[in-house]
Amino acid sequence: MADIHLITPAPWSEYELIDSGDFQKLERFGEFILARPEPQAIWNRSLPDQNWQERAHAIFRRDRQSPERGDWQTTPTMRDPWFVSFRQSGLNLKFKLALTTFKHVGLFPEQADNWVYIHNAIQKLSAQVARPKVLNLFAYTGGASLAARQAGADVTHVDSVKPVISWARENMDHSELDNIRWMVEDAVKFVRREVRRGNQYNGIILDPPAYGRGPDGEKWVLEEHLSDLLKSCADLLDRNNFFFIINLYSLGFSSILLDNLMNQVFGSVPNPEWGELVVTDSFQKRLPLGVFYRFASV
Repeated sequence: MADIHLITPAPWSEYELIDSGDFQKLERFGEFILARPEPQAIWNRSLPDQNWQERAHAIFRRDRQSPERGDWQTTPTMRDPWFVSFRQSGLNLKFKLALTTFKHVGLFPEQADNWVYIHNAIQKLSAQVARPKVLNLFAYTGGASLAARQAGADVTHVDSVKPVISWARENMDHSELDNIRWMVEDAVKFVRREVRRGNQYNGIILDPPAYGRGPDGEKWVLEEHLSDLLKSCADLLDRNNFFFIINLYSLGFSSILLDNLMNQVFGSVPNPEWGELVVTDSFQKRLPLGVFYRFASV
C-alpha cells in the first residue's frame, strides 16, 4: 500500500498563495491579487485585515441570498478577463482567467503537479503507443487536457456546461494547440457509451464535483454515482499502457476513503500515489484543497 502523499506544486512565478485564514485566501494570479472564500482555512490570517484590503485588486463578496453566488468588489486597475502562463517541465500553457459569480477564476493552481504528471506519463507512454488516447471527464477549462495535448496525446474533453467548453477552447487557442475533441455531454452517459462501443483509453482523468447537472438535467451526486463511474472507467482503461488520475474536492471525502474505493474497483495497480493536494502560503501554512489518487504503468 502506498503512503499518503501531500502534493504541493513546484514554485510557479504566475501564482502565489500569499496568506490564508478566517475562511479566506489571498492569492496572486499574474499581476493581480484576489481575496476569496476558502472553507478549509479555519485558522487565523497572518497578515492584518487592512493589508488584505490594501493589496487585493478584487474581493469576492457572497450574496446574502445564496450560499454559492456572489460578486466581486474590484479596484479600477483590475482587468477582467486576464491571462497567466504556466511554463514548467516541458509545458508551455496559457490560460484565460475571469471573475465568476461562483468565486472561481477558471483555474485550480493546486492541479499544476498533476499537469506535469500527465505530461511526463504521456511522453513515457509514447515509447509504446504512437498516439496515446486520453479522456478527461468533468474537464472544466481544460488544464489537464492542454497538458495531455501538448505531450502529443489524442485528447477527448468532456464537460456538461457549454460555456465552460468554449472557455477551454480559448485556452487551447491561447496555448497554440489544436485538435482536442470537445464533448458537451453528461460524463456518466458518455463513459457508458464508450464502454458499449469497446473503446479504450491510455489515460483517464476525472475531476467530479460533489453535485452537478448534465446538459439534459441528469443529476450527479458524488457519493451515489462515483463507484459505478469508476467501474466503467476501469473497463475503458487500456490494460497494458495507461495512467489514471482522480481528484475530489468534496469536504466529506478523505484520501483514505478514496484509497479504499480505488482498491475495490482497480485492485492492485502499479506506482500508486494518493493523498492531498496542498498549497502552502508565504507563512508556511499548508492549505488542503482536495484529495487525489493516481497510478501509471510507466
